[in-house]
Amino acid sequence: MQQLKSYSCGEWVAGEGGGLTLCSAIDGSAVAEISSKGLDFRAMVEYARSVGGPALRLLTFHQRAMTLKELALVLMQHKEEFYRLSRATGATRNDSWIDIEGGIGTLFAYSSKCRREMPNGHLYIDGEPELLSRNGTFMGQHVYTPLQGVAVHINAFNFPCWGMLEKLAPTFIAGVPSIVKPASQTAYLTELMVRRIIESGILPEGSLQLICGSVGDLLDHMTCQDAVTFTGSATTGLRLRRHPVMMRNSVRFTMEADSLNASILGPDALPGTPEFDLYIEEVTREMTVKCGQKCTAIRRAIVPRAIAGDVIEALRRRLGKVIIGDPGREGVTMGALASKDQCDEVRQRIAEIARSSEIVYDGADDPGLPQDLSDQGAFMAPVLLYCDRPLKSRDVHDVEAFGPVCTVAPYDDTAQAIAIAKLGQGSLVSSVFTYDDAFARAMVLGIGAWHGRLLIGNRDCASESTGHGSPLPALIHGGPGRAGGGQEMGGVRGVLHYMQCTALQGSPTTLSNVTGKWMRGAQRLEREVHPFRKTIDELEIGDSIVTGRRKVSLEDIEHFAEFSGDRFYAHMDEAAAKANPFFEGRVAHGYFIVSAAAGLFVDPAPGPVLANYGLENLRFLTPLNPGDEIQVQFTCKQITPRETEDYGEVRWDTQVMNQHGELVAAYDVLTLVAKG
Repeated sequence: MQQLKSYSCGEWVAGEGGGLTLCSAIDGSAVAEISSKGLDFRAMVEYARSVGGPALRLLTFHQRAMTLKELALVLMQHKEEFYRLSRATGATRNDSWIDIEGGIGTLFAYSSKCRREMPNGHLYIDGEPELLSRNGTFMGQHVYTPLQGVAVHINAFNFPCWGMLEKLAPTFIAGVPSIVKPASQTAYLTELMVRRIIESGILPEGSLQLICGSVGDLLDHMTCQDAVTFTGSATTGLRLRRHPVMMRNSVRFTMEADSLNASILGPDALPGTPEFDLYIEEVTREMTVKCGQKCTAIRRAIVPRAIAGDVIEALRRRLGKVIIGDPGREGVTMGALASKDQCDEVRQRIAEIARSSEIVYDGADDPGLPQDLSDQGAFMAPVLLYCDRPLKSRDVHDVEAFGPVCTVAPYDDTAQAIAIAKLGQGSLVSSVFTYDDAFARAMVLGIGAWHGRLLIGNRDCASESTGHGSPLPALIHGGPGRAGGGQEMGGVRGVLHYMQCTALQGSPTTLSNVTGKWMRGAQRLEREVHPFRKTIDELEIGDSIVTGRRKVSLEDIEHFAEFSGDRFYAHMDEAAAKANPFFEGRVAHGYFIVSAAAGLFVDPAPGPVLANYGLENLRFLTPLNPGDEIQVQFTCKQITPRETEDYGEVRWDTQVMNQHGELVAAYDVLTLVAKG
């Protein structure tokens, strides 16, 4: 039997003395022994802060992102090894795919999003500068910098791989080291994945440590520079949140706890409609994937009372086709719960829900249900309940059976559907299946505040929908109230959780130099060499030109109208233009102004500038009349080299002014520029 080890301070360390024996969910055989007794938790924290943190902060966001991508590629090479061990958790191949490749996919997703949406630097700039003075010599800018502590991730048993990786990815991108503590029941799979991560040598030393077993006095060493995330029961989560050190030091704490998620069937989704069929398929899937051991699983099926019987009958038919047994056996569609203790707990919770509901389907009593329920394994058949008066029955909204269990709850009108959903007291996710967008809108307005995510399913998106229970890296995963009140992932939002937002104040020049992004009012560097003659390595923030002038004639306006086909009256009809409250007469096209401005600032010869790939934040501010002149102030605003390419992105602040110095147009020009 394997003895699991923790990875502490750069070494694999076995717990002292005997530990807890972990058993296979399939046949009850011993898989591993786990103990963290003897670990020096203070040393682990200090190692993360003194070794892991500095090493991560030396890297730019993009360098961290490329490291994650490299790691994901390595883990994919070991996926079959992970699948083989995952069988002991009771998971089918499909269940394990969500955990293993879903987790690795999160690394890929964060690597990609970081390189698209974050700078290739060490500061993340939040929003535009704030003007704080009359003459613009004093400004403010919000920035994010990495916390200089450690992130402690305490994870649940149901997703030993994904649960670790979906938290590790944004933490790593932020530049903060992690200490991962998986739930003991399935920690052997987490330990195997961490072994392969450490063996790869890809991550900076100290950026990842692992605790197999209890956390001991770990939380006693937390400071305001640390963060703790927890996934599991609300009872344990609240105990951690109330830890005196956590409270005294205002340690960042994110909790994902119990969640009685709902799926609502619209009144238009009658039997025979695509939405009805999609609903039955989704509820069945959420009851049986991972044996219903998902924090996002559908626990309450809220349906129109008039068709509640049809829903129950359709679910019975679908659940009767489930094949339960050893996930290694061909044809099995539902494996086992994580442990026999888990089975006992789920049955106890079913009994509690049944105090105000009736069991309308129990797969254990279905003679036609193919089963291979070994007495030694943690197998359990699906159970469907019906609560006739869900507004007056608290158990269905208070008690979560964390297994293949769901309760059908009928509603009489839209207001009742909203009221029933809200009785869950805050959920990670709910779904609405309807082809009536008015009903969908009513649900969003009625229950949005009670949920972290809402899926609206119908025939239009069914073929590509990821489904009710699939958290995605780009979207927040969390929910209010009993769901824990936390948020994970959400793209860059997840990264910022591990960073400190600071409001900088100073002169435009100083703030530009500090942030690496030029701000209007900052020093401009006008030199003899045109900025378009410089490679990305030669360019500096603030490199700038002021162009010559161009007079705009009526012939220019009419030619542009003829050439483009844009004959909007303000450009072509003097009387109609004067009648417009914004104009004194015919005006130049906005896009003519942009085109003419390019003619002034572009250096046309071949050189380092490879392409213009867009404009952002374009605004037209002062109308340009025939006879007016334009002049352009063109300034290098931000430089973002690409780690894997021989070019990078350069953003140029562009201001088009008339002969009176009034701002006619303002925008950012985006170009791709070769490296030196």
